[in-house]
Amino acid sequence: MKKTEPADLCEIHKTHPEALEMARLHEVDDETSLRLADIFKVLGDRTRIKLLSLLAHKEELCVCDIAEALGMGQSAISHQLRVLRNARLVKFHKVGKEAFYSLDDDHVVTLMQQGLDHVLHG
Repeated sequence: MKKTEPADLCEIHKTHPEALEMARLHEVDDETSLRLADIFKVLGDRTRIKLLSLLAHKEELCVCDIAEALGMGQSAISHQLRVLRNARLVKFHKVGKEAFYSLDDDHVVTLMQQGLDHVLHG
């Protein structure tokens, strides 16, 4: 990759060198870009979006309640939850034989909300 020489800089970077420094701070390495792409692949499924949206509005739900709310079979829901769990978007805990699922952390809500804001914008 070519190093940026001062003559190659756009006008904003010539007059505001801190903007160039901020841009460099946000460069993403190969490993990080791959992990981020994987997250977006997981989020690129309509069923998983609905499932995450449901969990964003409930503290936690069992598979049977999620299946009923989404009008799907428990097996299909379990498969989608496994994908979301592997991506660290949801977590679960067991009470007896029942598994209760919730969003892994607030970052998931932020991702969902920003994506929704973008879709609804203009």
